This record gives sequence, structure tokens and C-alpha cells, in this order.
Amino acid sequence: MHPAYSVIFFTTASGAGYGLLALVSVFAIGGGLPPTTWLGLAAIGTAAALIGAGLTSSTLHLGRPERALGAFSQWRSSWLAREGVAAVATFPPVGLFGIGWVFFNDVGGFFAWMAAASALLALLTVTCTAMIYASLKPIRQWRNGFVLPSYLALALYSGSLLLVLLTRLFGVYRPAFALLAAVLLGVGWGIKWGYWRHIDAAPARSSLASATGLGRFGQARLLEAPHTEANFLMREMGYEIARAHARKLRVIAQVALFLAPLILLGIVVAGAPFLALSAALLAVLSAAVGVGVERWLFFAEARHACMLYYGRAS
Repeated sequence: MHPAYSVIFFTTASGAGYGLLALVSVFAIGGGLPPTTWLGLAAIGTAAALIGAGLTSSTLHLGRPERALGAFSQWRSSWLAREGVAAVATFPPVGLFGIGWVFFNDVGGFFAWMAAASALLALLTVTCTAMIYASLKPIRQWRNGFVLPSYLALALYSGSLLLVLLTRLFGVYRPAFALLAAVLLGVGWGIKWGYWRHIDAAPARSSLASATGLGRFGQARLLEAPHTEANFLMREMGYEIARAHARKLRVIAQVALFLAPLILLGIVVAGAPFLALSAALLAVLSAAVGVGVERWLFFAEARHACMLYYGRAS
């Protein structure tokens, strides 16, 4: 599949925003974060900015952005529509939760219920985003059990790094925040490693013979290409990346997304305040680069079954 940069930015930025929103909501309810004005403004503001920027960029991938509102009516059958509904439904409780935290320094009672709703809707939206891809049967690399947990784990992991940075910046850091980030790092790394192993080893589900129904007559092959020039399907769904190039990018993704932040988290825990703050910032930046590469590979390594009609073997 052709890696669209607007969709890559959307899934990475909004994922980090929803992950941060879910974590700060839970910690605020549990008393792990003090309900101070500037911390609340920074935490909820950062999450909302990332979510808003991601959702805005996603419209750039639409052929007719002015028709985006029409997609909401298909929520019964479309994960894309469900994602849109969940994303919009998240904003009212986030706004009320933010009002309680920022203006009243209160995260209890009604505002706690709004925080809980914010966390649940944030995770629901990420789930819908993942299911847009995991529900597509023609794409073997997406139709598996690793996609949904990977999206959720990386969203929460990205959000946990932002949480470490913000709490360090406002002087309310706790070692539990770095420990949580390290745990989510390990979970995300394990799931991503399992995903790559799966798509490398899993056999192809379709071939030209099965797609055309001609397999019972013997080996099927194309007599000639169906098009003399590239068309939309070939451009959007026929993107290919060399195996050697993909392996290098996987290494870069793992180093930037997991290994470097793990080392930097160690500095956050053991370092002096300024050094720890610098390490937290570098961990966020490194993970941002890593998750961008990881998401680019997620699209570039996907193979749509329709390309069988254009000469792909399987």
C-alpha cells in the first residue's frame, strides 16, 4: 500500500494524544497527578493539540473532504465512521474534565466521571482506527491479531513518554511514570516483533489461481497485463519495498522507538533534574521518529490482493 504521509501523521499524532489523554485521566482520578491549573492546561492541551492536528491531517487524504460528514452515517458498518463518531464524542467529556481541572482544580465527583469517559473514549477511538486496517480481508499483513494490540500499546507508550516529560517539567514526576513507560515499551516492542515475524512467515492466502477460480484447470498465469499504463490501483495498492530496505527500516524503527528511549528512561530515573528533563525530551523526540518509521513500514509492507490481477504472484 502507498504510505500516505497525512495518514501516517494522523495515526501517530492522534495515537500519542489519545494515549496521553487516557493516562492523565486515570492518574488524575487516582490522585497520581495534582489538580493544578498549569499542569492540567499543559497535559490536556498537549493531548488535545495532538488529537486535533492528527484529525485535521486525516482529511487531507480524502478525495472529497467536503463530504467527510457524510461518512458518519455509516457507523453501523464502517470502522472509519465509528472512528469519526468516537473522536467527536470524546471532545465534550474532555472539555468538561479540563474545565474542572484547569479552572476549579477539581478532578473529583462529576469531573472524575468525565475523566473516566475521556479515557474510555480515547481508547475506543484508537481501537476503531486499528480496526479500519485489521478488518480488511484482502490485505494479509493487516488482517491478523497483532494490529489492534499494537495500535493500543504504541498509543499508550507514546502517551506515557509525554507524561514523563510533562511531570518532569512541572516538578510532579514519580518513578512510577517511568516504570509504566518502560513496561509499555516492552509490551509494544514484543507485539511489534511478533507482528513482523508473523507477516514474514504467514503463507499467502490468495493466488492468481484462487482469485480467478481457474486453479482447478491447472496453473493460472496472465496472458498480458490488463493496463499499458499505471492506474489508481497500481499507484495506491501496488507500492512495493525491497526486503533489504525493509529490514534496515525495521532496525531503525526499533532503535529509535524502543532501544534509545529505554536508555533515556534510565537517565530520567537516575539522572540529575536538568539531565533527566533533557533525557525525557529526547525520548519523546526519538520515539516520534521511530513510530513514524514503524507506521510508514506498516503501510509500505502491506500487499492488497487486487494486485494479483496485475501480475503479482501471491
